[in-house]
Amino acid sequence: MRSFSSLAIAALLSAFSANASPLAMEKRVAVTDELVSDMGLMSQYASAAYCSDNYNSPGDKVSCVDGKCPMIQAADTNTVAEYSEDDSSTDVTGFIAADHTNKLIIVSFRGSKTPDNWLTNLDLGMTKTDICNSCSAHRGFWRSWLDSRDRVLPAVSQAASANPSYEIRVTGHSLGGAIATLAAASMRNAGRKVALYTYGSPRVGGSQISDYITKQAGGNYRITHWNDPVPKLPLLTMGYVHTSPEYYINKPNGQAVAAADVQVYDGAVSFRGNGRWLSMDVEAHMWYFTSVKMCDAKKIKRGVLDITGAKGGKMEVMTVF
Repeated sequence: MRSFSSLAIAALLSAFSANASPLAMEKRVAVTDELVSDMGLMSQYASAAYCSDNYNSPGDKVSCVDGKCPMIQAADTNTVAEYSEDDSSTDVTGFIAADHTNKLIIVSFRGSKTPDNWLTNLDLGMTKTDICNSCSAHRGFWRSWLDSRDRVLPAVSQAASANPSYEIRVTGHSLGGAIATLAAASMRNAGRKVALYTYGSPRVGGSQISDYITKQAGGNYRITHWNDPVPKLPLLTMGYVHTSPEYYINKPNGQAVAAADVQVYDGAVSFRGNGRWLSMDVEAHMWYFTSVKMCDAKKIKRGVLDITGAKGGKMEVMTVF
């Protein structure tokens, strides 16, 4: 029997497919081995945001469990600042790190893990932002960025001053990718050159803000995979569209990704790439170059809401965002 959560997603996506029009075109760009390697590295940084050691002990080396981030483990890294769920109403969590091997400043946002993260995902209304004129974003995602902004921006400034030749990259998986998108846009508005790498990110806002972020300098790498359901949400019928371009991983779960497996599509709306799928697989949401999952979760189950444990009396929840 299909779970309630799977049926709910199916109903939402049926409405999506009945009311949307394909506008994206395949973009003829060369996806190089170097770019795929960069995407793999950044997916590990996005995954590392789920590990509590990376958001409760500033100054330590960035680490993961069970060898999930070998590229990071091989690098000379340290966190500059960390922020955790206890610091905000939205439970926004992540870290800022310096990667001295690859000469990078990393800003990584965690995806959903707690009940407040889930409530953030469900705060679906749009609200005005200060990113650009008439630019509205998902209210929950915008609140998450506001909750973390005063911690993130000074830490990035500190890291950039200490390492002026380093490239700034912002990343996140799922909910973390949505927050990362807004964070990168804000940093660019402040005059910084920022590259954005997101994995399985939901849509973050309306056409004005999505178009504005698409046109910003620095590089946008919105990466999707196979039949991951999350990039299809929130729905087009609610006024949401994506930033562009989409880098679509055309490869099943658990398989290595080569340059030939990544297809690039331009446009805010697409029935190509991830958008061509009518079937859904939450496991596809959890595989981006590597297994992306919570360090503390013992098991990942299909579904929108999965209570996986408790720490300090606080329930931890994983969603498909």
